[in-house]
Amino acid sequence: MLCPFCRDGESKVVDSRGSQDFVIRRRRECLSCGRRFTTYEKIEESPMKVIKKDGSRVPFDREKIRSGVEKACYKRPISPDQIEQILDSVEHYVYEKFDREVPSRIVGEQVCEALKSVDQVAFVRFASVYRSFQDVNDFVEELQTLRERSSRLDH
Repeated sequence: MLCPFCRDGESKVVDSRGSQDFVIRRRRECLSCGRRFTTYEKIEESPMKVIKKDGSRVPFDREKIRSGVEKACYKRPISPDQIEQILDSVEHYVYEKFDREVPSRIVGEQVCEALKSVDQVAFVRFASVYRSFQDVNDFVEELQTLRERSSRLDH
């Protein structure tokens, strides 16, 4: 760290403490001129990228996921808090399991799993768009899978 007064590169840390939003405040003393100055260190985050089906990469966007989830939950008995929990769980999973890039397929599957446990109608709505259902047969297959799953859970 260069001293702002004499431009020497040697200093020692006199005091260090955390402040807001993962910023570390350091009080330093120049070993050459003896003057003190303050520096701040901040964690540099590299933004998560989503790899789309066509291979393009876009920034991870929680609000885009929120939009899809809210459309799927339209006129369903799902509270804003439940939607926030879904978004939190998906975002937490992505940042925990992936370093810098995540396939869009993984994000969509995480949303599907979260919706499946909250509201099956919202799940089918989301899945129909996310999985690009082509016709009624796609809906029927998904509903049969849901029915089989719920009957296994009931027994």
